[in-house]
Amino acid sequence: MPVAVREKVRAVSRDVGGQARLARLIGVSPSRISRWLHDETPDTANQRKVEGVEYVLSRLLSTWSRETSLKWLQGLNAHLGDRRPIDLLASGRVAEVIEAIESEESGSYA
Repeated sequence: MPVAVREKVRAVSRDVGGQARLARLIGVSPSRISRWLHDETPDTANQRKVEGVEYVLSRLLSTWSRETSLKWLQGLNAHLGDRRPIDLLASGRVAEVIEAIESEESGSYA
């Protein structure tokens, strides 16, 4: 696997609190994350999910603390039709999560 992809998986794992949490966020098994860190390359869809989590977390951390950001990802969100942002990220729906962040930042009500 390209070193850049491996380092991105490593960095995002660290940022979200570990490989198991990243696995839950993108809907794969923890062993899959471990394989990506050692000798396997994520498929395109999962690579995009990792990049989506990286981007979304970056946006959240510009507004809130790490703890609050991670709770926001796991909580029900009215802007997402009472769905959890992590569930949308796991299915690759990054744009909807970004829209919810922007709604939160602007103070709009759902």
